[in-house]
Amino acid sequence: MYQMLVWVLSGLLLLFGSLDVWYFLRGLLMIVKSLFQSPLKDITAEHVIEGKVLPHDIDYMGHMNNARYLRECDFARFSYYTRNGLFMAARAMKASMVVGASTIRYRRSLALGEAFELRSRIMTWDEKSFFLEQRFVSKKDGFLSAVMFCRQNVVRSSPEKILEHLCKRKVECPDVPEDLQHWINFISANSQALRAESGLDEKSK
Repeated sequence: MYQMLVWVLSGLLLLFGSLDVWYFLRGLLMIVKSLFQSPLKDITAEHVIEGKVLPHDIDYMGHMNNARYLRECDFARFSYYTRNGLFMAARAMKASMVVGASTIRYRRSLALGEAFELRSRIMTWDEKSFFLEQRFVSKKDGFLSAVMFCRQNVVRSSPEKILEHLCKRKVECPDVPEDLQHWINFISANSQALRAESGLDEKSK
């Protein structure tokens, strides 16, 4: 019995030491929880989850660690795509979605113990990607503490095909907000600059 306990504890130590186990467990929990919530019929409807800054979230200043914002956005997208059906629609078409770019603007720190809402919504899409906005809103006073833009690239399919499969009709693409268009232009310009820097443009001629 003692030897078995040692083996179990050693296995858990190896597992937690080599993998971010809590990330995978929480991601799975978010998906399972979302399956029991009412589906979002409107593909662009805002999705809201609630959170709180816990001790393992803080940095040396006692505020929410910058990287934790992006991690929370990951979990929010897991839940969002489960509730609006995008996750299963993509799987049915043997497609996948990966983050191609993200930019976050921090406006005010979230302090230890502070509760917040994380509001996610699809703003628009193009032939390759969905574009999302994710907002951290303090429940203390409603202040918008941080906002992130995310480009979710679709692999082996396209947003239009996935939406047609999900909605059984052609879905009209929303207009691109001005601030998002500036961000998309930046990504495009940066990509072209990096290609030129690496000589890819010359090789493709």
